[in-house]
Order: sequence, then structure tokens, then C-alpha cells
Amino acid sequence: MKLRTHVNLIVASLSAAFVILAAWLQFDGTRRAVREEIAGANVIATQLLTRILVTYDQPDNDALLTFLQHLGRVRAHEISVRNANGQTIYASPPSPYKAGREAPGWYSSFILPTTPVHIFTLANGSEVRIEANATRATLDGWDDFVHLMIVGGIAFAVLNAAVFWLVGRAVAPWPVIVDGLTRIEQGDLRHRLPELKGHEANMIGSTFNRMAASLEEKQLSDRKAIEAEQRLQQRRELDQLIEQRLDEERRVIARELHDEFAQSVTAIRSFAVVIANQHPPESRTAEVARLISTEAAQLYDAMHGLIPRLAPLNLDTLGLAETLEGFIRQWQGRHPSIQFSLHHELPTELGTSATLAVYRIVQEAVINAVRHARPTQVDVSVVHSDSHVRVRVADNGIGLPEDWSRPGHFGLRGLQERMAMLGGTLTLNNHPPHGVELTAEIPLGAHG
Repeated sequence: MKLRTHVNLIVASLSAAFVILAAWLQFDGTRRAVREEIAGANVIATQLLTRILVTYDQPDNDALLTFLQHLGRVRAHEISVRNANGQTIYASPPSPYKAGREAPGWYSSFILPTTPVHIFTLANGSEVRIEANATRATLDGWDDFVHLMIVGGIAFAVLNAAVFWLVGRAVAPWPVIVDGLTRIEQGDLRHRLPELKGHEANMIGSTFNRMAASLEEKQLSDRKAIEAEQRLQQRRELDQLIEQRLDEERRVIARELHDEFAQSVTAIRSFAVVIANQHPPESRTAEVARLISTEAAQLYDAMHGLIPRLAPLNLDTLGLAETLEGFIRQWQGRHPSIQFSLHHELPTELGTSATLAVYRIVQEAVINAVRHARPTQVDVSVVHSDSHVRVRVADNGIGLPEDWSRPGHFGLRGLQERMAMLGGTLTLNNHPPHGVELTAEIPLGAHG
């Protein structure tokens, strides 16, 4: 049901109830007035006529009839005289007031009370009958009732017509608001409501327009966020592809250094040793040959230190566990003053990307600790659960510098990006009471 119809039904119901109440009050007031009039008239007429009848009670009734004819009608009473034979010899004249009109029977039966007939018997056997007759008062009540119904009906019609018109004006903006909501629901977030008439409607329209503007801005922001997410995903895929290509190039370079360049350096050193042995030790040629041999040895050692940084070739042959053990032994040999420890519990199959990520994390963390933290203890732990591999590297050094998070730490940034590509996490914090703890978690599903 529409609000306009609902309001009109409420107003019509209240108006009808008011008219019915007014009619009932008019009925009840008329009935009370008629009854009080009849009761008062009965008392007056009975006492007055009783005195008069005593005065005019004569055998021939002529004086009584003459008196009654001059008296005429006594308010709302009918006076009649019957002789001893029961014949009516006198009756009150009809009332000239609204002559020829009568109230409806149902209305009269509702208004008029049951009144007794007062009979006075004269000495000659005649009877004087006094009977209440309030038909004129009842007719007055009926006329008042009809007038009330006419006025009430006109007021009822005017009131409901006015309410119908006023409510129609009040709800006129609602279809515009509903249409606006429908267009918003259909995705037209640029739609705005015009200025609506009425304080409440104007407030709703203003709120609607602000809501639509907010939704439009949010949709634009969401679209930008989706586009940014897509670009970020594309960048991650590109970074992953670049990282894979870089790893492949590092492996190629590392193998070239290991297989070709190492052999060449070894050959140069061998030739230098042969030349040095073929000349006297104090000769200039022997001295230069020994210098070449020394430089070749240093170049060979530097090359072998560079190869693991480029690509851990042992991962292809020995696996992650033995490669980590070899890496820790190598750094233990280089820095005997630092105590290194390694604990690992690795799954059977980890995946190429995750395997390389674990190695790079341990490598970067150990190198940073040795170079910057001045520790005496470095602990490395690589364990796995049902869902991920957890890498932890902790030292007891001097801790992180205050500006450690500033831009420029490309090693840590590279590890974080590698973790993001694998769906993992990497955290770096000071380790109480002193030192640094690096923790990384890599999903077991990060294969590749």
C-alpha cells in the first residue's frame, strides 16, 4: 500500500470516528433533552390541570370544555376529554410548529421514552386524558442531526481531499528519489538528484547526492587500486622472470669461471712456476715469474670466493643441506674467531625457487653479520613444518644501526622482493639482549 493511500485511510478513519462520535453525542443530547422536557411538562401539566379540573368539575362539562378550548395546546402534551360513553368530546389542537413533518420512525423510537397516560375521572363519569407528545422536539433533534450529517459530510470530504492533496505534494519527490536509487543500483553513480521541495526531501536529496559522490569516488579508488594491483602483479611476474634470467646468467658465468677461467688461471700459475724454476732464483726473470704465480694464486682464490656469490653450483650436485654445511665450513675457516652453528631439518622436495631462496637468505644474513655486526656467535637454523620452511639467522653482534631501514640496502630489498614473489615473509629485528635476528618463512608450495 502506498504511503499516500495509507495516510488518507488513517485520516478518513479518524474523521469518520469523529463524525460518528458527534452523531452519538447529538443523539444522546436530544434524547436527554426530550426526556427532561417531557418529565418537566408532565409535572407542570398534571399539577396545573388537577387544580383546574377541580375548579371546573361540573355535571355538564361545558365550563371545562370552554376552558380547554381557550387553553389550546399545553407544550408537548395531548389533552382529550371523553364522556361517560367513551366518546371523545374534546381533543387538543395539533401543533402548528413544523406541521406536516415527522421524524423517521427509527429515530423517534430511539429518542422518545415510554411515558404513562394520566387519566382524571370527573364527577359525571367523564375522563380527562393527558398524554405526552414530544414529536416536535424529536423533529427538531432530527433536523439538527441531518444538519450535523451534512456539515460533517462536507467537512469529511473537504478534509480528506485536502489531506490527499497535501500528502500528494509531500510525497511528490519520492518517485524522484526512488528513481535515483534505482539508477545507483544499476551502476549509474554519476546520477544526482535535483533540488527537491520540502525540508525533509531536500535533506534526503542532499544526503543522496553526497552518498552518490562518495560511491563514485570509492568506485574510482577501487578501480585504481585494481589497476595498481594488476600492474604490481605484472611487475612481480616481470621481476620473477628477470630474477630467473639473472640466476641463469649467474650460473652460466659461474660455470664459465669455474670451468674455463679457473683452468686458464691455473695454467698461467703453472707456466710461471716452470719459468721461475728454469732461472736462477736471484734473476729478474725468476722474480717476475714468482710475482705472476702469486698474483695468479690470489686471482684464483678471489675467483673461487666470487663463484658462490654468483651461483651456488653445489646445489645442483650436493643439494641444499650439504651446500649449507659447506658454506658454513667455508666461513668458519675464514673467520676462526667466530663460532658458527647450523641446524637444518629439510623436506625431501623443496623446489628450485624455494631452495635458492633459502640459500640466498642464509648467505646474505651471514655475510652481513660478519661484515657489519662484529659477532662472536652466528646461529643458522633451517626447519620445515607442514606448510612452510622457516629460516632463522641470529648473531650476538652490535645490533642494527639506526638508519638500517633507509633506502640503499639492496641486499635486504632483493631478499624481500624474492619473498614477496614466493608468497613468504621476511623480518629483521634486534635480538635481545644484543645482536640481530633475521627470520623468513617460505610456503612449501613455492616451487619452481
